[in-house]
Amino acid sequence: MYNIAVIPGDGTGPEVISEGLKVLKAVSDINGFTYNLIEYDLGGERYLRTGEILPDSVVEELMKVDVIYLGAIGHPDVKPGTLERGILLKIRSLLDQYINLRPVRLYPGVETPLRDKGPEDIDFVVVRENTEGFYTGAGGFLKKGTKDEVAIQESINTRKGVERCLRYAFDLCRKRGGTRKLTLCGKTNVLTYAFDLWHRAFKDVSKDYPDIATDYAHVDAISMWLIKNPEWFDVIVTDNMFGDIITDIGAIIQGGMGIAAGGNINPHGTSMFEPIGGSAPKYQGKDMINPLAAISACQMMLEHLGELDAAMLVEKAIIKVLTRDIKSLSAGKMGHGTREVGDLVVKYVVEDSD
Repeated sequence: MYNIAVIPGDGTGPEVISEGLKVLKAVSDINGFTYNLIEYDLGGERYLRTGEILPDSVVEELMKVDVIYLGAIGHPDVKPGTLERGILLKIRSLLDQYINLRPVRLYPGVETPLRDKGPEDIDFVVVRENTEGFYTGAGGFLKKGTKDEVAIQESINTRKGVERCLRYAFDLCRKRGGTRKLTLCGKTNVLTYAFDLWHRAFKDVSKDYPDIATDYAHVDAISMWLIKNPEWFDVIVTDNMFGDIITDIGAIIQGGMGIAAGGNINPHGTSMFEPIGGSAPKYQGKDMINPLAAISACQMMLEHLGELDAAMLVEKAIIKVLTRDIKSLSAGKMGHGTREVGDLVVKYVVEDSD
């Protein structure tokens, strides 16, 4: 029995989560595991109605579940950053979800904007440190609103935080069994304090993983090489800020936000899984949004829970939908509605289980 917290969120979040839960039920029936869903109405509507963002009582409950399944956060009537910092970043921090895990895989049948690149070229993972760096909110203003205003934003990097992220990345690289190459993405020539720490820790930790090849590249170089030679990469590890940037590059070369999913991982506690795209309120209620990223997040969640057969069924079904049914990953251009796409995934899940 798995206890799964569900946060449908804002905009089209509830629509894509509904399709993910439809697929979850199908594979649970087939694979014989049970689960209990606990839904939370966190998001813009609750904030506008009550002024609450993330009550302490909810945080305590989230700490006790096995996983969290998140739709999207972001409401047009709420100041940008209010919900993102108050819900997403707060959950990541308080639940110590110190790894942001982003598989970047180009599936068959999906177009990439990269010329002459195919599924065999785009298959890597980005491990992003998820609770430190610039995203801690450290810093402040001096003389705000005057002509002498000063704004300071500080990147906080601890040896503990850096090393545990690196060890996770090394372990993942070994587990993947690909080229077994781990690349550190940084900026040692300019950010000489933060990435001196990262680079030294990288070298120290690598001694415990003699079977893993290592290399280093500046973030600007990696941004270019992800476009020119994505096949060079197996696992990339980096800090919070650079990870945020290069995973968006990863999303577009794997087909766009309609297929990109990610996990916020606490290896020893509660982890959270979500589609990478935003709440897309302009498509809300129109049965147009692509649910495959949310279904892929469900697949990652199943894998995290150890339900590997179920996760494999979902991934195979997604690939069949992509190769047989979907015209485009873009909202309104799929050739099917949101609910129809979910139904197709369920159909292939059932067929492949026979």
